[in-house]
Amino acid sequence: METLQRESTSLVPAKLFAQLNQSITTADQRSMDAALETLAAKKQEWAELPVAQKLAILDQIIEAFQGVEERWVLSALAAKDTRPRTPAEGDEWVTISIIYRLLNRLRTSLRDIGRGRRPRIPGPLRRRANGQLVARVLPANIYERIGLPGIYGDVWMQPGAEAEDGTPARAGFYFQEKPQGQVALVLAAGNIASLVCGDFLHKLFVEGQVVLLKPNPVNAYLTPLIEEAFAALIRPGYLRIINGGTDQGHYLAEHQLVETIHLTGAASTYESIVFGPGEAGAENKRRRTPRISKPFNAELGNLSPVIVVPGPWTKSDIRYQGGKMGTWWVLNAGHNCVTPRVLIYHKSWDQRQALNQSIRDFLSKVPTRLAYYPGSQRLFERFTAAHPEAICVGPDDDGRLPWTMIPDVDPANTDDIAFNQEAFVSMFAETALEADSVVEYIQKAVEFANETLWGTLVATIVVHPRSLRDPAIKAAVGQAIADLDYGSVVVNHWGALPYYTHVTPWGGAPGRDMYDIQSGSGFVNNLYMFDAPQKSVCYAPFRQIPDPYMANSTRNHEYFYREVRLHAKPSLGNLIRVLWAALRS
Repeated sequence: METLQRESTSLVPAKLFAQLNQSITTADQRSMDAALETLAAKKQEWAELPVAQKLAILDQIIEAFQGVEERWVLSALAAKDTRPRTPAEGDEWVTISIIYRLLNRLRTSLRDIGRGRRPRIPGPLRRRANGQLVARVLPANIYERIGLPGIYGDVWMQPGAEAEDGTPARAGFYFQEKPQGQVALVLAAGNIASLVCGDFLHKLFVEGQVVLLKPNPVNAYLTPLIEEAFAALIRPGYLRIINGGTDQGHYLAEHQLVETIHLTGAASTYESIVFGPGEAGAENKRRRTPRISKPFNAELGNLSPVIVVPGPWTKSDIRYQGGKMGTWWVLNAGHNCVTPRVLIYHKSWDQRQALNQSIRDFLSKVPTRLAYYPGSQRLFERFTAAHPEAICVGPDDDGRLPWTMIPDVDPANTDDIAFNQEAFVSMFAETALEADSVVEYIQKAVEFANETLWGTLVATIVVHPRSLRDPAIKAAVGQAIADLDYGSVVVNHWGALPYYTHVTPWGGAPGRDMYDIQSGSGFVNNLYMFDAPQKSVCYAPFRQIPDPYMANSTRNHEYFYREVRLHAKPSLGNLIRVLWAALRS
């Protein structure tokens, strides 16, 4: 941490980034074949490896990761042309924190399995009126009860997904009499590096498959650091990493030794792999003749709608929520599948424009960031050409796109680009629905999110606590949580919360097939190893004071660094340091 605090320029990060990039080589067919042959020879060994040995590997990874974390953050800062000691540095420490959460939760579940039992669910079980099982999984420990005050998380099971004792069925792989090893291909995300680690660790430790990892070229510079941190998996032949682009991805996906695939990326990439590229691929889709029939899980983005429930918001509430929501478009320059793309309002709510203005006022004080993701400029131009009325805040120069809002999009125009394509930049649209009451509005907002907006990954509901004192509104919000056809639903927080806590399964709503894949299929981050999760639901306070997540915080990089230390080495002392950093942020 001292290195990051001491540097006043990006010179050291830039040198490190250049060194890492220079070590990356594109894989040829021979090296890809050799990697898959190694994995195929090791797949059964991994499937049958005693849990105690897997725990030892996790311990080695946690130890090794502490040796790369600072270089990881520095290189990411350089890649995104951001500076140390800023909120952008905080973004990168969040990634490190998530990886430690993931490793620790895997270790906890494996310890339970090693004792001959299913992973212990930390909270109570309940049944919904329809008999569906719901498991409370957050907070999972004393650190989360204190460090995430007022935040709760549940996992809803698919109907009938029960073990003999009436608890949710889980850890099915580990309780097979003769588990069969498989070779998985993981085509990793280019935006958030923790997604890369989460995807291949899930395949290895939850599904019991050895992994060939192909990082996205956007963040392939991290390959040497991943190889160093996860050497305990690479040395015995359970993990291999190759680099390359589209050609390598297609070759590997169709390789006979690859038995399952996971992709985190764009829906267009998924369709190109499944059906083939170009017009020939489009024809294959029309004829329902896919080129790939092997099991294929994917997480493919979302419009991440935010349903704003009208209520008795004070001026202070408007100001706070404007900053809270504005922060959601700042993080990672908007290059997140969970960045909200559509705000949904009740047209009759008289504070709608005040909240919109509060968001813009907040963003006007936050420096713009480099739109580093390939195609960002073209995508921005496509949306603003379709909506020349878009309101831009901040300069549009030197690769830094302005914070942008598309106001008052007509909800009846279901073909609007804002409702059908993910604006993978720092941009969002807002729309308003007519309704005779708040309850009717909530119902219409859910219908709009389900039937008009593209994607099924995550949706947010923002509702004032005083509104929930009305039994009718409270019931309508509860029904909305159930009816939203999304893999995760969040109340009063950013849609990233389920992913950030790394305790609730993450993925698109179940039930989509390859011909209408939307946000994808299957779950990752399923660290309690539920066999058939249906939905993750997280709840947060309407206001959180102090709030170290705000993009205008001058010290949130210190808060997230302290959070990393807590999850790397959980202790009361590190928890106190996290709380002190939160107060100072």
